[in-house]
Amino acid sequence: MNIKRNILLNPGPATTTDTVKLAQVVPDVCPREKEFAGMMKELRADLVKVAHGIPGKHTAVLFCGSGTINIDICLNSLLPADKKVLIINNGAYSTRAVEVCQYYGLPHIDLKFSVYERPNLQQVEETLKENPDISLVYTTHHETGTGLLNPIREIGEVAHRYGCVFAVDTTSSLGMIPFDMEKDNVDFCMASAQKGLQAMTGLSFIIGDEEVIRKSKDYPKRSYYCNLYLQYDYFEKTGEMHFTPPVQTIYATRQALKEYFEEGEENKFARHRRVFEAIHKGIEELGFKYVIKKEWQSGLVVSVLYPDDPNWNFEKVHDYCYEYGFTIYPGKISTTNTFRLCALGAIDEEDIERFFITLRKYNKE
Repeated sequence: MNIKRNILLNPGPATTTDTVKLAQVVPDVCPREKEFAGMMKELRADLVKVAHGIPGKHTAVLFCGSGTINIDICLNSLLPADKKVLIINNGAYSTRAVEVCQYYGLPHIDLKFSVYERPNLQQVEETLKENPDISLVYTTHHETGTGLLNPIREIGEVAHRYGCVFAVDTTSSLGMIPFDMEKDNVDFCMASAQKGLQAMTGLSFIIGDEEVIRKSKDYPKRSYYCNLYLQYDYFEKTGEMHFTPPVQTIYATRQALKEYFEEGEENKFARHRRVFEAIHKGIEELGFKYVIKKEWQSGLVVSVLYPDDPNWNFEKVHDYCYEYGFTIYPGKISTTNTFRLCALGAIDEEDIERFFITLRKYNKE
């Protein structure tokens, strides 16, 4: 099939290979068949490998939905009665976790930091010391709105010292930069198939400590569809999702994981880094400025300030680039006008070089 290749520089869904796209073209199958359950069992085991979890200690639980479903599930499922969540908040996606707590009425502390800076670990520790009823600490690994990478290993060490479970949103980092559940002191991480795995939208997953999941059976029930223990228990008993899974997306994800392991983790990380460096080179050559200090950036998203030029119009730039097969994305900082260029997906530095040729052409015109 002749499938047009678009270069997606937005923060997900990412550019996919044709083999991943075509993996969805399969004979119709009932997802309650043993064959399909076996496929999901393999998929769950592979996801634990991607996160460097320990088989027998960690498990992957699959859900139907975008990455936000994971935030909902972790927060409403992993909080015991009469306890609080500490949300370390320095960006749009940690703010989303605060909104989930507000909607459910979950007791929480919104520990806010600047969206341009990493959290202050001393303040995190002081908050835990002053609030012994905190049992769950939550943050985002990579704040995609800005490209800032949070020091999760250090935060996790502090959280564990105070006896807390540490949950991290790794939606836009897992499978693209180094991550290890044990070394990074993470009890629960979460992601979606369309990001680091370079698959399709519709499948999300949480990887975490089975013992904690089993304990959560006795926590207050705040959601039916979005309950971690309920879905985990159904998988353990039947090998199936409790509710209808996204069948074609699971086929695509299986193919994407095959390609992930074939490329090799280190090679994949190096490719994303090449793309990131090519983005920086292009930005600097055009004289644009970025928002976050380079040493604090994730290596996955570059947040760029609008140039101080009366002729700059993001929508026009977007539409021009889109015609040539490149998608760029607006920023997510409410106080500053920015756009984002992302090093995600099945792309390499040559794609970025072609993008900047297009952008320069627009600037001239």
